[in-house]
Amino acid sequence: MKYNILITEDEREIAELIKLYLENENYRVFCAEDGKEALEFLEQESIDMAILDIMMPGMDGYELTKQIRKRSNMPILILSAKTQSCDKIRGLNLGADDYMTKPFDPLEVVARVNSALRRFYHLNGEPESKNENHILKVGDLVLDTQTLALKKRDEEVFLTPMEYKILALFMKNPGMIFTKVQIYENTCGEYVESDDNTIMVHISNLREKIEENPKNPQYIKTIRGVGYKIENR
Repeated sequence: MKYNILITEDEREIAELIKLYLENENYRVFCAEDGKEALEFLEQESIDMAILDIMMPGMDGYELTKQIRKRSNMPILILSAKTQSCDKIRGLNLGADDYMTKPFDPLEVVARVNSALRRFYHLNGEPESKNENHILKVGDLVLDTQTLALKKRDEEVFLTPMEYKILALFMKNPGMIFTKVQIYENTCGEYVESDDNTIMVHISNLREKIEENPKNPQYIKTIRGVGYKIENR
């Protein structure tokens, strides 16, 4: 399948560089120079993944991320010159799945795109075996791995793709402790040290959505100095 990638980047040279590398991988690439143009592409084309800059004229990448999340759970990669942890955390909190800083290696961008698409559309596109139970239950949480829907006490809880993959990993292995490296490798691909904050932000966001008291979590437990696990309540 040829996937459609939307690049939203106001620096034409950067957009063209990423486009060249992605087209070499047989992706179909659309380029928008600002958020307004990106939303027009999203209305007109079937987009499978978005790569966004933050600092753009008019609608910035943060607002564009929010607008995309209102209509789609496609993978979103933020690619920005903003390097502060608070910038990264804000982007992830708004619904981005991954965050890379400039300057960047185009080959790493391609690798992250490959990984995001492979994992996200593998989960969406390949149904479970009829003999395999696709309903996961832990306490009041019920996760359907075919529809990717999470319910808590029969109320649907919206998850981003990354949040879904982390929670599915935990719920398939209740009681098992996962390090941050293991979580990242099971959900995104090859781990690098700078990805520590990414996992912690996604865990924090998950707790906000599924815990009665995120500061005293009953589901996703931190095992100090080791990692995380979900309690089989």
